[in-house]
Amino acid sequence: MKKDIPILIDFDGVIRLGSGLAADAFEFLNFLHSENLPFIIITNSTRDSSDDLKNILAHNGVGFNVNIMTTVDATIEYIKEKNLSVSVYCIKNIRHRFEEFINDKDPRAVVIGDLGTGWSYGILNEIFNKVYGGAEIIAMQKNKFWKPDGIELALDAGAFITAIEYASGKNSVLIGKPSPIYFHTAIKMPGCPAGSPFLMIGDDLENDIKPAQELGGKGILLYTGKTKFPLRQDSKIHPDYDAKNLTDVIELLKDILQ
Repeated sequence: MKKDIPILIDFDGVIRLGSGLAADAFEFLNFLHSENLPFIIITNSTRDSSDDLKNILAHNGVGFNVNIMTTVDATIEYIKEKNLSVSVYCIKNIRHRFEEFINDKDPRAVVIGDLGTGWSYGILNEIFNKVYGGAEIIAMQKNKFWKPDGIELALDAGAFITAIEYASGKNSVLIGKPSPIYFHTAIKMPGCPAGSPFLMIGDDLENDIKPAQELGGKGILLYTGKTKFPLRQDSKIHPDYDAKNLTDVIELLKDILQ
């Protein structure tokens, strides 16, 4: 089996389904680990840090180290690099991670992530005024929608960020998928050189499969999250491979990497 092709794996909709892990997630991760394959879990979720996700995996029996990169981690690194003071709009348990950079009165940038049901006209207008007043927009992610309970779709941060962009006439700096920077950084984390061919396993055609293909990778689509089986015939995005669950992905990887 080829051991040098990095495998990028989306967390929500692939490893985590709703509030729990997929039934075959442990078997899948154990397979990757036992075969010594270079892999990293990436996520556009702005509800978790990499430590949070590692704790979730550990509580579910994953006893080995797993490379994980979240948009929260990547956004903090971006802010440090640019030496920015920021105003942050995301859920409480993530917002506190930005404490040393927060300046709500005169921010150089507004960081936007997931607010769940906390979105309102008042919040949108508050962000708009800061941006219109000169602050840049940093989007931790721009997902259109997601499945917070694993069943029903809900609007995600991208819908609200797009409204701010439209009203202010400014484009956001995107940190998470489908940003090429995010993919390139993720590929390097398992110790693979930049520009390596790679596999992306995800449930989102626009944020997982398409950007991976545009960067020279191969996309494996799972029907356990956002995308329902069968794939719509009028879809403009077509994965290189697809699978109904992670057990199927194990067999698929054996064939792809032989």
